[in-house]
Amino acid sequence: MSKDLILQAALEEFSTYGYGGARIERIAHSAGLSKPMLYNYFGDKDAIYAAALKEAYVQIRAGETELNLDALPPADAVRALVRFTMTHFREKPWFISMLNTENLRGGTTIREIRDAAGIQSVLVERLRDVLRRGEESGVFRCGVDPVEFYIFIASLCYFPVSNRHTLSVVFQLEMNKSWLDRRAEQAADMLLAYLAP
Repeated sequence: MSKDLILQAALEEFSTYGYGGARIERIAHSAGLSKPMLYNYFGDKDAIYAAALKEAYVQIRAGETELNLDALPPADAVRALVRFTMTHFREKPWFISMLNTENLRGGTTIREIRDAAGIQSVLVERLRDVLRRGEESGVFRCGVDPVEFYIFIASLCYFPVSNRHTLSVVFQLEMNKSWLDRRAEQAADMLLAYLAP
C-alpha cells in the first residue's frame, strides 16, 4: 500500500467533489484498498482531508525545489518560479480546487496542520536569497518582502487558471496552454518591472 497513491486519490476526490461531497469509499477504491484499511491508516474523513491538503502544499514546494533557483541569476530565478507556478496550477488542477475548498471552509483545517508554516518556509528562504542576490547585483530594488512577493506571483498565476471557465466564456478567449504560457511570461515581466531599482 502506497501512501502517495492514497494521498493522490484523496486529492482528486476532495478537489472534484469538495469536502462535503467527497466519499471515503471512492478514495479507498481509487487507492486499491478497503475503506476500513483507509480509516486505519489515516483516521476519519477530517484526517484524510488534512493529509491531502498538506500533500497539496508538499507537492508544490517539492516542485519548486527542483527549479534550483540558487544556481540561476536573480531575474532568471524569478521568471522560472513564475513559469513553474503557472504550469503547476494548470497541470495539477486539484491544487487550486483544494485551496478553494479550504478557503470556503474558512481555513479551519490548515490552522490545525502543525507544520504548515514550516512547509512554506523553504520557499520563503529561497526566495529571500534570490531577492538578496538581486539587490546585491543591483538588478532588484531593496526591501522587497519575500512572502508578499510570492503572494504577487501566486495571484497572477492563480486567477487565470482558477477562473478559466468563466473568463473564456465571458471574454470569448481560448485559454489553452499557449495562452497561459504567454500570461506567465507577461506576469514575469510585470514582476521584474516591480523589482527593478
